[in-house]
Amino acid sequence: EVKTRVLNVSSEILSGFGAVSRETVLQMVSGVQRLLSSDCAIATSGIAGPGGGSVEKPVGTVWIAVRYGERSEVECFCFEGDREQVIARATQSALLMLIQLMTK
Repeated sequence: EVKTRVLNVSSEILSGFGAVSRETVLQMVSGVQRLLSSDCAIATSGIAGPGGGSVEKPVGTVWIAVRYGERSEVECFCFEGDREQVIARATQSALLMLIQLMTK
């Protein structure tokens, strides 16, 4: 609901690609930047566990998008560990991605 109502992720993207996808996080990161009128933004969508995974998207799958100005980067990760470790690794990776984008 937050993805569609707050960040304006289209229902077509969610039904076609799923909540944990490249397309979804790209729309999310644009929505965050627009909503907050910020220079930069981060969006993540993943399966931290302990359940909820599938063959196509196992537990630990996290899509991360970062945006600085008009430039965006997006990447998919598959982190190992328990829920807290997956969240911590995703957070660290997102911040590193944003720093790298800002210094390009």
